[in-house]
Amino acid sequence: MRKPYALLLSLCCLLWLPTGTARAADNGSWSVYPVASKIAARPYFTLSAEPGQTLTDKVAVQNKTDKPLTFRLYAADAYNTARDGGFAVRTAGERMRGVGAWARPAKSRITVPGHKTVTVPFTLHVPDGAGPGDHPGAVVALDERTAPGSGRLALGVRRAVGARVYLRVGGPTLPALSVGQVRISHHQPLVPGLGDSTATVSYTLRNTGNVTLSPRVELTARGLFGRTLLDRDLVRVPAELLPGQRVRLTETWRGAPQFDRGEVTLTASAPGTRQSAGATFLALPWLPVALVFAVGVATGALLVRARRVRARRSVPGRPSPRARTTPSRPRSSPSARP
Repeated sequence: MRKPYALLLSLCCLLWLPTGTARAADNGSWSVYPVASKIAARPYFTLSAEPGQTLTDKVAVQNKTDKPLTFRLYAADAYNTARDGGFAVRTAGERMRGVGAWARPAKSRITVPGHKTVTVPFTLHVPDGAGPGDHPGAVVALDERTAPGSGRLALGVRRAVGARVYLRVGGPTLPALSVGQVRISHHQPLVPGLGDSTATVSYTLRNTGNVTLSPRVELTARGLFGRTLLDRDLVRVPAELLPGQRVRLTETWRGAPQFDRGEVTLTASAPGTRQSAGATFLALPWLPVALVFAVGVATGALLVRARRVRARRSVPGRPSPRARTTPSRPRSSPSARP
């Protein structure tokens, strides 16, 4: 019986490729990048088109090893990962709706000799009904080999590298950002004052517009009487939030109050859009509260018992059956005879 493999697609250097550096997506064994234009080298594809227009370009796949490598070449849509909002692309078997459905490499399978580069043209046809705005994706070179994994599950790993494609379709653009589903949970020390108190703030960030955004998120917390407890910009925010994508993010608040009541507010903004959402919180040290509650319950039980005892004592006693006597009927004396 053939051993089942779980294919883990690792898009090396595609997820965190710096956008300001002109270098190829690379995993050390091979790299994928746009063919240089007449002006300069390109780190990724930046394309503009109108609905119904067809574009042509070329992608280069460079083999950095001594042996030939065979790749499957395909186009894919991009998305933000749920874990941290990183830039990722769909696998070949997933349904494509944008660049992955519109772009077609001239060859779907290529073999690149050791230390050589193969250039492949591709066409990108934007359909007439394509929506305006940004349609991010990538041209991916997937290694056909499945590397054996480790562990009991016999996981297999297939690696891929992709060159990003930033396509903008002509038409009105709408930057729109929303933040919501704010939740806060506290982690208190067992004894107040003996240990740090932390809180975890979770929220959902969503791009509801049709252009890629670089969001900025500010976290503020205010306690009783409007005291400012926290005011800072969050750093664990996606550098690029793609259109239609949502991510669930968390932020750790160290030094959170151990006894307070207030509100946490998250404000998300990007050029042309800004929105806020919040949630209230109640920070209480659970051990003292539990002790006070237990004492209150015990005191209440004692008061109820004492009231019942007093009520029983206040009821007048009833005579016992033996002490009760039945009154005798009076007897009439015989009348004297005349």
